[in-house]
Amino acid sequence: MEKSPDAFRTISEVAEELDLPQHVLRFWETRFSQIKPMKRGGGRRYYRPNDVDMLRGIKHLLYEEGYTIKGVQKLLRENGVQFAVAIGTGDMSAFEEMTRKNAEAAKAAQEEARRPARQPVTVDAEPDMVVGEAKARGKGIFGIGGKGAEDAAGAAGTELSRENRALLQEALFDLLECKRLLDQSR
Repeated sequence: MEKSPDAFRTISEVAEELDLPQHVLRFWETRFSQIKPMKRGGGRRYYRPNDVDMLRGIKHLLYEEGYTIKGVQKLLRENGVQFAVAIGTGDMSAFEEMTRKNAEAAKAAQEEARRPARQPVTVDAEPDMVVGEAKARGKGIFGIGGKGAEDAAGAAGTELSRENRALLQEALFDLLECKRLLDQSR
């Protein structure tokens, strides 16, 4: 006798319908918190039609689309259970919409990466914020005399020239950009 489409299914019926071993369904319960079959006496699992559709969607994402378990977990977190249910029922518009959004996000990230990273940084140093004095008066970079040595010492002996301040600001910006990239890669 055939069950109605709205009837609950046992794990053996679901495993047969999805062409999966029962232990895979039990394993998926441990990995996907969204899979919650109703359990009766003795621990027997009964799957609702919605559960079966979600399992079918998860199977499609894992076996057909090539996602990892972590990847499907992330998709379910971001898009919700109805996303997997829609895929399980054959409504691929949800998956196509997600794929389109991901492609747009990737394109935007590529465009952002192509833009020049440098932005003008303006920091006005207050004279009282300068700590100490320049140690190598009259010498250029690395203690070697050169053009601009007097600029480096500054008129009052404690201020940086505009050129050196701009170089320091540029170096600071480069370091901050490196930090941002490192933080993104973690």
